[in-house]
Amino acid sequence: MKGTIIDYLREYADVNLKDEPMNDVDSLVLCQFAYLKFDGLVPAVTENARPVSLQQLYEHPDYEKLYGDERYEKNNRALFEAMLKCERFRNMKLNCYINIIENQADFETQFSAVTFLLEDGTMYVAYRGTDENIVGWKEDFNMAFLSPVPGQEFAVKYLNMVTKQLPRDFYIGGHSKGGNLAVYAAMNCFPQAQQRILKIYSMDGPGFRPEVLERCDFGRIEERTCKILPHSSLVGMLFEKDIRYQVVESRTFGLAQHNPFTWLVQDGQFVTVSDIYETRRFMDNTLNEWILSLDERSLRTFVDTLFQILSASESDNLIDFTANLKRSLTGVLGAVKGLDEDTQKALIQTVKSLFEIAGMRMKQELKTLPLWRETKSSSEEPSP
Repeated sequence: MKGTIIDYLREYADVNLKDEPMNDVDSLVLCQFAYLKFDGLVPAVTENARPVSLQQLYEHPDYEKLYGDERYEKNNRALFEAMLKCERFRNMKLNCYINIIENQADFETQFSAVTFLLEDGTMYVAYRGTDENIVGWKEDFNMAFLSPVPGQEFAVKYLNMVTKQLPRDFYIGGHSKGGNLAVYAAMNCFPQAQQRILKIYSMDGPGFRPEVLERCDFGRIEERTCKILPHSSLVGMLFEKDIRYQVVESRTFGLAQHNPFTWLVQDGQFVTVSDIYETRRFMDNTLNEWILSLDERSLRTFVDTLFQILSASESDNLIDFTANLKRSLTGVLGAVKGLDEDTQKALIQTVKSLFEIAGMRMKQELKTLPLWRETKSSSEEPSP
């Protein structure tokens, strides 16, 4: 029977990592666990203190602070409780936590990571990702388009510090933004740390421009890199050709598939599908080709304008943005009037992608808007 990562932990509660080593589903469990708020509960990376166990976290007076993100509180509680009862993770320890928030002129950065010490003698370095909030998704776009960004540089420094303190072989991964950070850190860490990497996981994380992969010599870690994404992925499909990927079935649709709790598991493995939707592939390839033709200044303008438009829609996240089609699109098309034609087309194409993966019949709605008719007549864009 198909279930979620929580069902997986319950089903394999009596199976330890020594009998069945770390797998892809275990990796997603730890990437999601990294979203909990460990501030004040797990030793900081600079403290060089004793690690804490799950039981110690559970008994800590500030235990409730772990669930500061109220939207996923129920699922995160169930995840923690299932891990505490599961032989694979119940004796795991946590150390080297970091959480940095910086506001700079060009980027607003939130960086967080934690290291899990596993009972089989290995460790898992997990980078926290973003959620569906528009600010978080902008950081995902920046990472794909404008590398390096501050978060990526933090990720390399963190990995070098942790691997120096803890001389274990290790896995490294993250969900969303965290997946991009994991791959970037693995490419750029000290050689002695890179040699100890067992596997690198990017769970629906944005990719990299080709010149970044070349500059960072991605080939050194390519065989150890695993990218996993749902079949309606948006962020994970940015430059998706850079890394071989597998596609997981989800119990939901559209942008909500970004949520790891919706990914399906059966018999201890992800339920996979052959590939992403063909229409998504065509639209993503078109967007990626256009992006690669731009210089950095133009890319910054594109990303900033796109997210100004999304913010102007009065939605604070992309799920709400796609839920009110006419209101959102009216704001989008009104905002792009003063832009050059190529940028107009690219912005509209990107917004089309948001609605296409939300499963909406956008073409019929768009035909009612004058600016869309003008733009479509001057270009040969595919129907979603």
